Amino acid sequence: MPNYTRSDILSMAREQNVQFIRLQFTDMLGCVKNVEIPATQLERAIDRGAMFDGSSIEGFARIHESDMNLRPDLSTFAIYPWKHGERAIARLICDVCNNDGAPFEGDPRRILHRAVADAASMGYEVMVGPECEFFLFTQDQAGLPTVHTGDQAGYFDLYPRDHGEDARRDIVLALEDMGFRVEAAHHELAPGQHEIDFEYSDAMTAADNVTTLKFITKVVARNHGLHATFMPKPITGIAGSGMHVNLSLFSQGANAFFDQSALHGLSDTALFFIEGLLSHSKALAAVTNPTVNSYKRLVPGYEAPVYVCWSEGNRTSLCRVPSSRGANTRVELRSPDSSCNPYMAFAAIIASGLDGVRKQTPPPSPVRKNTYRMSPDERAQDGIASLPGSLSEALDWLAKDQILVSAIGEPLYHRFVKARRLEWEGYQTNVHPWELDRYLTTL
Repeated sequence: MPNYTRSDILSMAREQNVQFIRLQFTDMLGCVKNVEIPATQLERAIDRGAMFDGSSIEGFARIHESDMNLRPDLSTFAIYPWKHGERAIARLICDVCNNDGAPFEGDPRRILHRAVADAASMGYEVMVGPECEFFLFTQDQAGLPTVHTGDQAGYFDLYPRDHGEDARRDIVLALEDMGFRVEAAHHELAPGQHEIDFEYSDAMTAADNVTTLKFITKVVARNHGLHATFMPKPITGIAGSGMHVNLSLFSQGANAFFDQSALHGLSDTALFFIEGLLSHSKALAAVTNPTVNSYKRLVPGYEAPVYVCWSEGNRTSLCRVPSSRGANTRVELRSPDSSCNPYMAFAAIIASGLDGVRKQTPPPSPVRKNTYRMSPDERAQDGIASLPGSLSEALDWLAKDQILVSAIGEPLYHRFVKARRLEWEGYQTNVHPWELDRYLTTL
């Protein structure tokens, strides 16, 4: 994360001929919002923030307390790789504050600040590496998205089977132009499906990167005549899109998950963290998989995790420990998807893992079997539970998990649950095409 000063940003804005600055923030549901200001107001925004009406933003203030303030995080200054005529456009990601300057407790970024501070109080820095998957679909003649991919490529395929190769390459170039360090990009399992991975970073930078990736991907895709979607399961019968989250704790510059003398090379801290993820996994799903569609992805047979267990190399488990050791020792949580708000999701994940570290309870033995092929009785015998099968069930689990409710904070928790319950009720009360296909002519 760059350590920009006020003077640095003002100088860069002048030198790069920046005309507009987007003061960016994220609502409760993970949608990126912004207030755009001309460069003449940049100095004022850095010093005093920028006022906006929070009453119209999902999960923010009520109408009688609507005045809110955006306070830029100077480390997030970046210039977009496109211009308005000859003038550049930049962005600053902001923390949301109340009118009196106090942090707004309903700001998702504030939730992650608290989680990171909690880890720091225990002597840890949380490092995160998200792996974001998405689909590139064609558009119709009116420019509206379809669910046609235009290719039949699979894992790591390239042109001519991969029709999205040029768009994916331009997404990476745009991100690198903004100063991001992309580790890898490739075609994924399903036709039209892609993945872009960032290098490891601190948790806040990782969350900022996810929001930036989603925005840049959609813009570049549209410039290629394509539509990018991070919807978890847009097409029946093929793999859905996830956001695997790789995590490690560092203490005094060393990876706290690595212990060369221990079994599997994993420290007690790593094992306790894994147990925290497992024990909170059902409630955690409400935050990391927060849409009705999320649970169409979390089904057996499509490489998405369904069963609550951990392993070293077994990709049918919820938590996997990749083979790298030393400074690269990490735990991969495979359930999240990119429909989540990354600030809330990372905060909830951190709270879950740290709860395990505090309680110092080891996890069960790693599971080496293919959990998809195990019978219900076999899984029950091995103590392997299942993730929730619906958003409603996940919200029920969240309501019972005081660690996660506390991590989210009461104000945001209640607004989040209300919004997601309304989504579930809307889904439940609507008649869907599958029902018409199934029943209209047979009943």
